[in-house]
Amino acid sequence: MELNHKNPKLTVVGAGPGDPDLITLKAIKAIESANVILYDALINEALLGYASPEAELIFVGKRKGCYAYQQEQINELIVSRAYSHGHVVRLKGGDPFIFGRGAEEIDYVRQFDIETYVVPGISSSFAVPAYQGIPLTKRGASESFWVITGTTKSHQLSTDVILAAQSTATVVILMGMGKLAEIVEVFKAQSKHNMAVAVIQNGTTEQEKVGFGTIDTIVNVVEKNQLSSPAIIVIGDVVKERVVLTSVLTEVKELKNI
Repeated sequence: MELNHKNPKLTVVGAGPGDPDLITLKAIKAIESANVILYDALINEALLGYASPEAELIFVGKRKGCYAYQQEQINELIVSRAYSHGHVVRLKGGDPFIFGRGAEEIDYVRQFDIETYVVPGISSSFAVPAYQGIPLTKRGASESFWVITGTTKSHQLSTDVILAAQSTATVVILMGMGKLAEIVEVFKAQSKHNMAVAVIQNGTTEQEKVGFGTIDTIVNVVEKNQLSSPAIIVIGDVVKERVVLTSVLTEVKELKNI
């Protein structure tokens, strides 16, 4: 494929929750046409196989608290590579506009007269629970859901968790494992000791691990099952409403044998 080196352009692309099949056709086309791909830690690197052999691949994510690049450096890298190479794809896990800082990066590069586009991704906030058969809404169980970051920019527990705990909605918390004990105390303060909870680590991937419990028991469940980040916390009656699914991995293997 001949790549375009003429026009500086940024496409912020959602890579989905982890399963490499959970990516859109538009995202694949963007990856294929990229001159440079800046990718995060949570993307499935199998997706980089769609890139042109000529494309430059740069890891800019965070692993175990260590940053390959600070956000300001990523912003500057996008601009410099767009002008030197052409089409830059910023490949982010999940959806880039749901706690993905995609809008911040677009805001920054717009001042340099660079064309900007976004390709939405399947968010882990609903896809990961779905893979465990958990519907975020269900008649008689939940009429709405909150999606909240567990840790704010100031490294504090979001005050929205307190508001969500007072509602009857399903609560989905991303990046909250380090604050799990605090989250539990918030729900206990609302007398929701027996509220069902699921913690899902590495959702939609072959490394997926899960623990089920209640507000009173989930901290012990997490310790027993050695669950850690990256993981999603789902709190609400819908956890008890989970449906039985045939394993996706089992289904794929069966299809290959047909």
